Amino acid sequence: MKKYLITGFSGFVARHFLDHLYDKKEDCEVLGVDVNPPRLDMSRYTDRFGVDFKQVNLLQKDEFADIVREFQPDFVLHLAAFSSVSYSWQHPTECVLNNTNIFLNVAEAVRAMDKPCRILSVGSSEEYGNVDKSQMPLREDMPLKPVSPYAAARVSQELLSKVYVDGFGMDIVLTRSFNHFGPYQDDRFVIPSFLKRIMAIADSGKSEGVIETGDTTIIRDFVDVRDVVRAYYLLLREGEPGEVYNVCGGKGIALSDLITEMADILGVTVEGRVNPDFVRPDDNRVVIGSYDKIYNHVGWSPEISLRQTISDMIATKE
Repeated sequence: MKKYLITGFSGFVARHFLDHLYDKKEDCEVLGVDVNPPRLDMSRYTDRFGVDFKQVNLLQKDEFADIVREFQPDFVLHLAAFSSVSYSWQHPTECVLNNTNIFLNVAEAVRAMDKPCRILSVGSSEEYGNVDKSQMPLREDMPLKPVSPYAAARVSQELLSKVYVDGFGMDIVLTRSFNHFGPYQDDRFVIPSFLKRIMAIADSGKSEGVIETGDTTIIRDFVDVRDVVRAYYLLLREGEPGEVYNVCGGKGIALSDLITEMADILGVTVEGRVNPDFVRPDDNRVVIGSYDKIYNHVGWSPEISLRQTISDMIATKE
């Protein structure tokens, strides 16, 4: 029986990873750690595998190391991070120090164990920075040019991962995960934020409305979180140590077109009006990834359509 330790357990990605383990009827034991308690009912999983939670701040190195030593995981899915680019612009020091130091504490706790353990170090497409549209899709061998504090912290995490693989012989697989979204995502993020406001227009009985936005001309590569956790599971089991994998949809869509798609599903007409306060100091204009490498290594490709994801988000909106 394999043991999974999941950091950032109270986020929506961990919830979907648990669902994936449940659907696979995985014979396993799961321990989640997070600074905040989870909002999901963990008892729904216990007829198939054991799941427990410990509340801990990963910056508390010794306390976290004790948890790892006691649990003895086979796999660590490292999801914990300040993951908002906007937040990183508002709190750059906090974001960079937090995201870098918690990764180091995870790596050191695992290194101190006397057993093999694979870490999946989750990074971001933001690491690529501003790349001309003519050079799309983004591939793993392209140079990294971060343009936000969040992206710089992710690059630091990736470089440290390589150091631990090469210098200490640790088993770490890395991702550059593109914008993922789906049911139960926090309204702080762009798609659920748009969707919440568009749903409010539809629920009011109006046929049209206006929402304030940032720059909606930017193009992003969106992938359903359920496809993402399927990729994470495969990489934990079959990825190559020290290798970096894009986890992406392989297509780009402008945020303005995304708003139109949501409005169409809900049967309303919505105008996006730019609020300068919502525009970031610097932003990647176009982000479209290639998933060729992860497909060639572990056979993963995205399966769930954008429209299906939005429909499922509407159906499960809490």
